[in-house]
Amino acid sequence: MGEMEETCEGFSPLISNMVASDAPLFTRLPTNSNGYVAATTRDLWNCLLDEGYKADVCVHTDNGGVIHAHTGVLGGTSPVLKNMLTQSKVRPRSISIHGVPHQAVRAFIRYLYSSCYEHKEMDEFSLHLLVLSHVFVISSLKKACSHRFEMGLLTDDNVVDVFQMAHLCDAPRLRLICHRLIVKNFKVISTTDGWRAMKHSRPQLEKELLESLIEADSRKQERLKKIKEKKIYLRLSEAMEALVHICKDGCRTIGPHDQVLKGNGVPCDFPACKGLEMLIRHFAGCKARVAGGCTHCKRMSQLLELHSRICATSDVCKVPLCRHFKKKLKHQHQTKKDERRWKLLVSRVLAAKHTAVASVFPSAIAVVST
Repeated sequence: MGEMEETCEGFSPLISNMVASDAPLFTRLPTNSNGYVAATTRDLWNCLLDEGYKADVCVHTDNGGVIHAHTGVLGGTSPVLKNMLTQSKVRPRSISIHGVPHQAVRAFIRYLYSSCYEHKEMDEFSLHLLVLSHVFVISSLKKACSHRFEMGLLTDDNVVDVFQMAHLCDAPRLRLICHRLIVKNFKVISTTDGWRAMKHSRPQLEKELLESLIEADSRKQERLKKIKEKKIYLRLSEAMEALVHICKDGCRTIGPHDQVLKGNGVPCDFPACKGLEMLIRHFAGCKARVAGGCTHCKRMSQLLELHSRICATSDVCKVPLCRHFKKKLKHQHQTKKDERRWKLLVSRVLAAKHTAVASVFPSAIAVVST
């Protein structure tokens, strides 16, 4: 160390003056939006670390590794390191960082000097750097590690390990990202070594993930159910429009008695029309309808009643039984449960009509005719 203190070979006069000065020069350097300082500043501080000029602290790592550094830099960037250096009684000061590879510690200390990291080192030692940033309270490095994982370092093989480390290192965003990936790719991830190890060492985390998986599956089923219901209501809405179209204008083979159908007309714009025509023909001629034993006729009767509840022009409406169902509603008492059910159906069919997208459902009547 004495020889190192007496020479300044390989350094610019600027560095020599910085190190020789008593001013608090070893402070955190501001970085730009990409997490890098200017190239000249970065090179200057990296050179100070690499050459170890006037280094006054030794950082001992695994396998006998030693990194020479400066108290002002370490203590000025990390309150934990500052406390360790204050308690060190030996000269030069000495601290130990074990449990992580030597190169990971060196990459960590290099970040303390220049606020920079090499992508190759970050990719290789990302988990170690995350731990070091948490232990020594370097929030900017913790954020950088989390960002690198988020931008591509996470895989099905390492996500469980990263999830556990994010939990231990208080990295909530990284933990959430890992959590979502595990739930999304659970079938594959649950077969990895990381999952099996966590299952034995951290059963509470396994329980948390399984509960989230069940909850996510429940939400998915609920979404699918709502989508299916929306399609049904949209088909019913189309069926209502097709019913009015058939009874008012006529189409293909069925129409008002006072109009003549065109045998070679253009294809109908109502997707539900063909199926509804078949259902109307069956309803008109079914002998089992009177006895109430025909399922198709019951469906047709329900469609007619639904139309009657929606129709605002029953006095002039040409749809069969429209006025009949209106009168029936006034004089026939229904249970509150049945009335709520009809009101809910009417409101949802009307809502589906107003929010319908430009999609075509060729089998629109299939739900109510089978």
